[in-house]
Amino acid sequence: MELRQLQYTLQIAEERNFSRAADKLHIAQPSLSQQLSKLEQELGVKLFQRNTSTVELTHAGASFIEHARKIMDAVEQLRQEMDDISQLRAGRVVIGSMPITGSHLLPYVLPAFKAAYPEIQITLLEDTSLNLEKLTAGGGTDLSLLSLPLQEPTLTYEPIGEEIIDLAVPPDHRLAALEDKPGGVSLEELKDEPFIVLKKGQGFRKLTIDLCKSAGFEPNVVFESNNIETVQSLVAAGMGITLVPRFIARAKRSELIPVYVPLASSPSRTLVIAYRKGRYLSKAAEAFIDTFKATLAER
Repeated sequence: MELRQLQYTLQIAEERNFSRAADKLHIAQPSLSQQLSKLEQELGVKLFQRNTSTVELTHAGASFIEHARKIMDAVEQLRQEMDDISQLRAGRVVIGSMPITGSHLLPYVLPAFKAAYPEIQITLLEDTSLNLEKLTAGGGTDLSLLSLPLQEPTLTYEPIGEEIIDLAVPPDHRLAALEDKPGGVSLEELKDEPFIVLKKGQGFRKLTIDLCKSAGFEPNVVFESNNIETVQSLVAAGMGITLVPRFIARAKRSELIPVYVPLASSPSRTLVIAYRKGRYLSKAAEAFIDTFKATLAER
């Protein structure tokens, strides 16, 4: 069994198509098929069920893919460690990020990192917090920007900052006049309000629900969205209220701006850089964490 055969098999599993897999691997399709057949003969099992238009994993294939991913991830970690030992300056870091939070923070972090480490390549993957946790646990990212609490037990993290959470209300809402109220608005005052929240699978939705429950009520959710920007527009249009991380609050020049009111309990969320427990962190990954912390502290 050769490492290239593992790579070929992983690509076929991802594409579910021999022609597309061969294109991605930059090899001829007959060569790809030949290597797979050779591997299956060695193993004594079929890894894929070939149909007229698609390729599906067999039971043995699914098990093989799970182990192949771990092996290729271990090989990549070994390569990174050897690169560091040999003091190579070049490197690559795959960063996972929650889309909206990342859009507000990464434009400051990435240029600073690129200026300090111009030869290190950054690849950015954006997804929901739940999917990012799974990706990170499986080696799909080196690091991911997430917020506590984490659901995936195989992850560890480094805190990079606390982010205050504010209440967002329509401009004509009764609480809008309390925008500058000393001490803020108590969460208990919101129990009869209609809430607009993010859809399931996003960490901030869970945090919003948990904060309301800690104040003694279940929020009356009238609308859900995958995008916090859409949530803020709907609040500004008068459809309900929501909680918003302060980094994500809209600038005054934006259209459909909610009124942001501080909360009396000053709730916050902890932003973290997460990675898999026991995973070797390259010098490039460590440098990215340090740059993120320093940039956030400046802001």
